Amino acid sequence: MRYGTPIKVEGGLRARSRRGSIGSAWWSRRFIDILERVCDRGRLSRGRGYARAGQVLSIDLSPGLVSAAVQGSRRTPYEVTIAIEAYGEERWETLESAIAEQAVYRAKLLAGEMPEEIEELFASVGVDLFPRDLDMDCSCPDWGFPCKHVSAVLYLLAESFDEDPFRVLAWRGRGRAELLGSLAARPAAGVPAVADVPFAERLADFYTPGGSAHPPERRPAGSDLLPRLFPPPADLAAPLGVAYRRLGE
Repeated sequence: MRYGTPIKVEGGLRARSRRGSIGSAWWSRRFIDILERVCDRGRLSRGRGYARAGQVLSIDLSPGLVSAAVQGSRRTPYEVTIAIEAYGEERWETLESAIAEQAVYRAKLLAGEMPEEIEELFASVGVDLFPRDLDMDCSCPDWGFPCKHVSAVLYLLAESFDEDPFRVLAWRGRGRAELLGSLAARPAAGVPAVADVPFAERLADFYTPGGSAHPPERRPAGSDLLPRLFPPPADLAAPLGVAYRRLGE
């Protein structure tokens, strides 16, 4: 085996894109654009080749950390880690409050979409959605930044963001279910919160006596004309006269 030639593997993670750029959604392209500005283009190119050849064996994303295994030229796969800052509960409470105040952002996220303006919303509270700095490490002997193994993982990570934009937020420390649950529990902007009263308590005073639920009826204009327009029969005029007079009063 020639030195530097990767050992081919079966069943590895393979990029969907066969040529050109990787990543199609705005959030994945934003991530790739950051990488291509700060990383060595030659190694990124070789990383794309690894990603398309299926050399990445596994990728695991958790808050603040991506761990992966990449098959290179040695028999033992290389271990790759990519770390960013994961925000804590206090920071996420601020972010969720800011999102809830923006009805459009809140509605899009609850619908499973990632509004492009959310990057500005993060910046407005003093944090970044996409990382400016990546703490990257690989067990391979290549001292390049990043090596092709890390590059392959980064490109596949971007493609995974295409499939599920909430992975971007999960990397920052907030999973999809937890974020959407929190947003759904918050009142929409401009809508006052309604007290959650148990059904049994609502039912207890449902038939409370005392005044009608309907406003008092108003006498229609021109009601004094009714006796003239519809006079009673002669044999009923006397007994109904009082009622008709009252109606016309």
